[in-house]
This record gives sequence, C-alpha cells and structure tokens, in this order.
Amino acid sequence: MSFMTSTEYSRFMKALERWNERYDPSICMIKEPFHSPGYHTTLKGGWVHPTRSSLTYAVALLDSGIEEYRLRAIDILNKVISLQDQNPDSPTYGIWSWFYEEPLEKMSPPDWNWANFCGKELLQVALDHFDRIPEDLRKRVKESIYHACRSIIRRNVGPSYTNIAIMGAYVTLLAGELFEWKDVFTYGKDLLKRIYEYTKYHGAFTEYNSPTYTMVAIEDISRILSHIKDKECLEMAEYLNDVAWRCVALHFHPPTGQWAGPHSRCYNNLQGPTLWSRIQLATNGKVKFLDEDDLYVDINWHRIKMRCPDRYVEYFIALDKPRFLKEVFYKGEEPLSPELRSMVGVPFYPTLVATTYLTPSYCIGTFSKADFWNQRRGFIGYWGDRSNTGYFQLRCLHDGYDYSSGVLHTVQLENKILGVVNFATDYGDTHISLDKVKDATIRAKDLRLRLEFGGYIEKVLLPPSDLNDVMIVSLNNVRLALRFFKVSFDNYAVKLEVGENDKNKWIDIVFYSGEERAISFKDLEKAFVLFAIYISEEADDLSAKFSDIEIDEKEEMILARWHLEGNILEIEANTKPDSISKLLKESKVLINGIPLEKEG
Repeated sequence: MSFMTSTEYSRFMKALERWNERYDPSICMIKEPFHSPGYHTTLKGGWVHPTRSSLTYAVALLDSGIEEYRLRAIDILNKVISLQDQNPDSPTYGIWSWFYEEPLEKMSPPDWNWANFCGKELLQVALDHFDRIPEDLRKRVKESIYHACRSIIRRNVGPSYTNIAIMGAYVTLLAGELFEWKDVFTYGKDLLKRIYEYTKYHGAFTEYNSPTYTMVAIEDISRILSHIKDKECLEMAEYLNDVAWRCVALHFHPPTGQWAGPHSRCYNNLQGPTLWSRIQLATNGKVKFLDEDDLYVDINWHRIKMRCPDRYVEYFIALDKPRFLKEVFYKGEEPLSPELRSMVGVPFYPTLVATTYLTPSYCIGTFSKADFWNQRRGFIGYWGDRSNTGYFQLRCLHDGYDYSSGVLHTVQLENKILGVVNFATDYGDTHISLDKVKDATIRAKDLRLRLEFGGYIEKVLLPPSDLNDVMIVSLNNVRLALRFFKVSFDNYAVKLEVGENDKNKWIDIVFYSGEERAISFKDLEKAFVLFAIYISEEADDLSAKFSDIEIDEKEEMILARWHLEGNILEIEANTKPDSISKLLKESKVLINGIPLEKEG
C-alpha cells in the first residue's frame, strides 16, 4: 500500500472528511452539483453522481484503514463497475458514462478517456487492497480492468494526445504486470516508447504548457515510476518526468505565483494553493509557498509521489532578472494523429512556436498560431504579486462565449507583440470539433475581439480611447500600450468599446452588436485585425514605440513590419476568411527576416 507518514495521514483524513459530506448512500456514489466543460454531456444542471470521482473516493476509503469505510468502498465499487459497458461488440466497450444520471447512449458523444481515468482507479484497488475486499468483487474488479484495457488498446491513441497516452500506458503496463497479461503489458510498453520517441523528436509535449494536463501527465508519470517494475519503462518515464517539470519550472513566475502562458489547454486563468502545494510537496519542501497547515491536499495525493528534479528547484524560488523563452513544441512535419486532428479540426498543423517573457513585474506568453477555443490561452499575461494577481487575455467572443473560429497569429520578442486576428470558415464555434460552424455562417447578436483584464483589477486604469489611438493601460507599476493599426469587418460599422463589471475590465473591438442576424464569413471580403502591444515598467513615451511600422495590403493578405529598438517584427496573414488549413499554412511570422521557428 502507498505508505503515509503520520503527517500525511492527518492531511489525508482532513481531505477525506470533505469528501464524506458528498457521499450519497442511496446511490452508493459521490453526489455533487452538475458542472462540465460544455461538451460530451447533454445535462444542463441539477445534482449528479460522477463515476470517476466515486472510484477515487472508494480507493481513499480503503486507504483510510477504517472498517466502516471499507464496507462503503465495497458498495461503491459494486455500483460503479455495474455502470461500465462490458459488451465487446459495443462501440462504447470498456468505458463509463460521466454520470449515473446520463447513460452512455445519451452522452454527446461518450468520452473514451473514461476507460483510462476509471481504469487507473480500479488498479489502485488491485494493487493494494485485493485482500480487503470479497472474492467475488476481486473478480469483478479484475474483469472491469481488463475491459478498460481492451478499450484503451482498441482506441489506440497516438503520442500527441499527451496526458491520455501517458495514462493509457500506465493502465496497460500496471495491469499487464499485476495480472500477467503479456499482450496488455506489451501494448503499454510500446505506447510508452512511442510517447518517449515522439516527445524526444518534438522536444516538448504537444499538449504544451497546460496547467491542467501537464499536471495530469506528471501524476501518471509518477505512478509509472512508483508502480512499474520494468527497467526500460522506468528510464523512459524518468525522461518524460524531466520534460514535464522543465516546462513547469521555466514557465513559473515566482513574483505572482502564476503559470505563465501560453497554454494549450487551461480551465482557470489564475492558479493558487493547489499548484503551490503540488510544487512544495514535489520539491520536498525546498520550495515553500505555504505553511504546513495551509497546504492543499486531496484524497489521492499520497498515492502520487511527484518528484521535481533538483535542477529545476531554483526556478520556483525567485526571478531576479528577465527571462525570454522561445520553443518549437510541434515541428509540424507529419500528419496529425486522429485524436489530435479531432481536437484541432484539420489534418495537419504547422510548426508551432510558443514564446514567453518573464520579468520581476509581469509575464506574457503567446502562440505563433492559435485558435480562440475557450480552453486555449494563445495570448495571456500576468502582473502583481501572489496576494494581488491580475491577468490580461485576448479573447474572441460570439454572444459572450469564446469563438473557436477566430484565429490568432503573433510574433513576440520579449515585451513586444505584433499580431493579426482573422477568421476560419470551416472550424468550430463553442468547440473546435464538436460544434462546427455550418456553411461558414453563424447567427449572432454580438461578435467582438476583447482584451480582458481580470483577477486583481482594482488599480487597472483604462483610458477613454478612440479606435485610432494608442491606448495605454496602467496595471499598477506596469503599463501596457495597445495600438490597432487596421480593423475591418467588411461593411459592418466596427467600433471600440471600453468597459468593466465587478469581475473584469476590457477593451473591445466590436464587429457587430444588435438584433440577432446571420453572419456569413464566406461572403466577407475582409475580416481581420492588425494590432501591436508594448509592455513597459518605465515612464517612457509609449506612443512613440508604434511610430515606425510598414503596412502593405494586397489582394487577400496583409503584411506588417514593426521596426523597434533595433529589431524588425514581421507578420503576414490573410485578410479574407478562409479554411483553417489555409489560414494556418499561409501566415508567416519573422524576427529580423528570419522565420520565428528558425530564429535564435
């Protein structure tokens, strides 16, 4: 069993008490208010009983060593296992629905990742608690794990789907070793090798710099290192652990305690005690953000022995001088795997570059090419301190929700960013693949581009501005200067709006706002924004920073060159809406005449 010190056990029991309040004995599962990322489920609200969380809770009950809780865990295991599709002829074979209230056939669509997530929880029971559950339940747990493994093997995700691939490798490796299923183990080892080779080739995870999924990947890498015996697998896992922690460390901004962007997938802009506790525990206290009593610990953390390599510890402690990071994290030289294609909606992706600039006062990160999916953070920055942290994020909004078919192109050199936003005709609306725009047309009451300020915004000062002005935003001791050089949305009367509510402040380019109407992007001759941003801690004349820019519009392209401080930032992109493939393929970003992916 995963050993706990007395301190760990005390923390664990406090966390378990919080979960006990959510247990519903009438269903034998955890009960919680409905929440979702907005897809896979058709439910809209109310109370639900989640399968995955219920299994996590069952493992924790067994880990407690308390007899009453052991009996409760048996009830939960029997219940949740009964909800798995165990028919090999079924298209959803081996998986579970998210919620007891919504069977697999009602999901839209079912989530095959649940074979991975639920399978690994059942494996914790098999690993440590088989002697504490009845024989018939041992048989059911083993069979359920087998079905989950077969689902994982049948689906066969590629190494680009970082966290799910690593999780699938862990599940099949451990199941193969525990139950001596040679073909299952062989599959797991082959998958881990593919992940290892793919990551070595690209130099980073394709789910790049994700505060959520980098941590999920680290969790399962840590489980491999703790539970798998095969020497070759352990060596590959050590490498992947190093890659993951390097990403976390290089993007950590000690002054704010934030995970600097850009983020391939992110659910919350602001990080807090959960992340800080993970780092503190993974560095064995060498990094200390919180007092012992304030550490956040969940019911499964004692099972996940995260280990941050010593050479990265210093990155979490202090940032004494600016750091500039530019990484090619996807070389774009091969067709996308099916699961990643379903995520990005196109058969290929170009070479992808992430740029991050961190200073003692702020940090800013951008992707060279990105959509505006609500999980994407292609342009995000932070300022302030750990107590009062603010963020700024560029968003494209359709009726108030992130519009995936907005496409961002940027070139960033330290604190200088030149960018273009244009529009895809064949991509997603609220989701990049599950909610495709039909016939290049949306119905909208409102469509806008927003530079949003959130978090600690009390001292954010937005000046009254005109669309042609250089707008200088005061962020306490940091100033952000923004200039829109070109804005077009065909014959629509585009306007600038500056506003705020109790949570956010914003600067908006309003493409349309009024009665609901159809907007056909294929009929628009021009729909784009050309902008530049300069961030400074100095009291310079920031307006002068935008004085030397060349702009050339011809046919369906715009070319801009920004001469500044001895460098030239250059961008070329489409002005007419077109396919996502064409927009990504034809845009170019350069620094001093060298393509960004080759520069430096």
